[in-house]
Amino acid sequence: MSKKKTGGRGLKKKDLEKMVVNLFQENPTEEYELKTIYRLLGLTTHPTKMLCLDILENLMMDDYIKETNKYTYVLNAPTQVMEGIFHRKANGKNTFEPAEGGEPILVAERNSMHAMDGDLVRVTMLARRKHHVREAAVTDILKRKDKTFVGTLQVRKDFAYLLTEDRTLATDIFIPKSNLKKGQTGDKAVVKIVEWPENAKNPIGKVMDILGKTGENNAEMHAILAEYGLPYVYPQQVEKAAEKLTPGITPDEIARREDMRDVLTFTIDPYDAKDFDDALSIRPLKAGLYEVGVHIADVSHYVTEGSIIDKEAQKRGTSVYLVDRTVPMLPERLCNFICSLRPDEDKLTYSVIFRMNEKGEVKKWHLAHTVTRSNRRFTYEEVQQILEEEHEASPEDYDAPGDAVRQAEGAGTPTTSFAPGTEERSLLIVLNRMAKELRRRRFAAGAVDFDRQEVRFNLDEEGKPTGVYFKVAKDANKLVEEFMLLANRTVAESIGNVPKNQKPKVLPYRIHDTPDPQKMMNLAEFVSKFGYKLRAVGSKEETVKGLNKLLNDVRGKKEQNVVEMVTLKAMMKARYSTHNIGHYGLAFRYYTHFTSPIRRYPDLMVHRLLTKYAEGGRSANQEKYEGLCDQCSDTEQVAAQAERASIKYKQVEFMQDHLGETFQGTISGVTEFGLYVEVNENKCEGMVPLRDLDDDYYEFDEKNYRLIGRRRHHCYNLGDSVKVQVARADLYRKQLDFKLVR
Repeated sequence: MSKKKTGGRGLKKKDLEKMVVNLFQENPTEEYELKTIYRLLGLTTHPTKMLCLDILENLMMDDYIKETNKYTYVLNAPTQVMEGIFHRKANGKNTFEPAEGGEPILVAERNSMHAMDGDLVRVTMLARRKHHVREAAVTDILKRKDKTFVGTLQVRKDFAYLLTEDRTLATDIFIPKSNLKKGQTGDKAVVKIVEWPENAKNPIGKVMDILGKTGENNAEMHAILAEYGLPYVYPQQVEKAAEKLTPGITPDEIARREDMRDVLTFTIDPYDAKDFDDALSIRPLKAGLYEVGVHIADVSHYVTEGSIIDKEAQKRGTSVYLVDRTVPMLPERLCNFICSLRPDEDKLTYSVIFRMNEKGEVKKWHLAHTVTRSNRRFTYEEVQQILEEEHEASPEDYDAPGDAVRQAEGAGTPTTSFAPGTEERSLLIVLNRMAKELRRRRFAAGAVDFDRQEVRFNLDEEGKPTGVYFKVAKDANKLVEEFMLLANRTVAESIGNVPKNQKPKVLPYRIHDTPDPQKMMNLAEFVSKFGYKLRAVGSKEETVKGLNKLLNDVRGKKEQNVVEMVTLKAMMKARYSTHNIGHYGLAFRYYTHFTSPIRRYPDLMVHRLLTKYAEGGRSANQEKYEGLCDQCSDTEQVAAQAERASIKYKQVEFMQDHLGETFQGTISGVTEFGLYVEVNENKCEGMVPLRDLDDDYYEFDEKNYRLIGRRRHHCYNLGDSVKVQVARADLYRKQLDFKLVR
């Protein structure tokens, strides 16, 4: 430390770096403030202090040291041996996710031991190379993830391959003839890797199931489900258990419940629905006051916790809605017959019963196990028609496209016990007015107004798409939505909203966090390019007000879809948790899912807990239910991915019949590989590859979502209107290629 006399003057960077490194190595657990480092190294001049700060920043970038507080440092000495999850990438840049948390660590393919995506592994940290990222090597595969791969078989004389588009594999899977299960070339198959020899390029697999011929609708839909690890058949033993169940609506059971069979009750659902898990009832009490019931199928009465049916439902977590089918959470006997609130049948229900005035204000409510009888099954289109005929619909509904085309084709028009008379029509109008007031107050309280069109397909008998139409939420849809939201919010408040000195009992909440501030700033910068202003910082109320103004201002404009898409990406994902933080998008302090136990497992959990608490039961085990919440959040995301994949497949299949045709579209995505363009008239999205933009050398401007020509400076921006020609429709990759028409 003789340098103290000179204050560090004359020190070279190399020498000072050695001094800093030695300081941390000699004291591996000591935290040093910056001023302490200056003092210990005898640095008193400004240039040497700045040089030291520069060295500290470089050491942090190399992960040699880490910053525990502002300008406070400690040696970063990670455990040499760690356990965690391996994530495989087709490009060889695999990563290891430590079980105790922290940043992912690179695992080169040569150090992977052929671990598969999702495997639990043990790794050893490798010696650090200067100015390189941290790396680890897999030393043990502790637990294999039960993963299968989906693809198309190519059968040779003595062996076969599975050609798969799985992004975690860079190679095809080799299949010995003995593992082929009679598969033939062109078959869609599910394969499991059974071995990957150390020096082999390809893993060795075994065919688990043959789904059918590539291109056949049923095979392709099953392939999508299998690709995401979702079941495509229902276990026979579970089906058999469901067949033994009976409706059980006995006089004794009715006596234990609130009997509401004499109250006007109806379901309102899509034209092709089979599982009716919610119904509404209404009856006048006195002038301006009504009893409104939200009746939900009492699934928990039939599906007991821990039963074989319950275990399968828990594993599935949710029903999955592909373009042409529903993959149910519960066996068909339960979801379409015993529990489904079909017209003119007595049903066991769990009900939230409100006393409300015409302004939608709740004066009193109670929760009850009930027995109900639906008088009529309405479709959304029928209710919408009544509202429009009675001049009760919102002005925008009269011009908006909808599902009227389906009604015109006669698809799914229900047979009902009576036509809606004057009284029924008038009570529907009352419910609609209440719903509009509930909706108005919700947005006044700060709810975010997302109302996006959904793509739907007309399919022929073989599942081939013959047309595209859009599902738009009109007043009939919003009527049902508002009463379901009211029921969900009310039961959540009944458990969560307790006095300050009390601890609320455990309940799975549906939570939605506030947006990430950085994402909001990026969104504000993006929409400014279209001439819109958005306040990215401020109170929650100010942020929501700005978001709603943006979404309203952009409605009907050419950039609407792009702005809505980018805005959605700035939002956090809603999920399930026993730790309530409220629901940002709905502006509710307490919210849960109670209204769809036929198709969502969290609703079934909520029904059981509400019943338990109503009977005086103690609070449930929070750790157990938090684990179930995490699982349900995960299965929900996987189901959504599979649903999007089925839509993408049908879009490509639909556009196969339009090869060579030109369409007007909007640039919906910009990447270093090219432009994504969404066709305006059918919302089918395809890519214009960068290689086809041959009039200039284009560079990707990631910050501004655009490609810029180096010579002519022509720009392709997100949201630009372009004309494209359908060049290629690849069903195998679910990929459309467009060509720009200049």
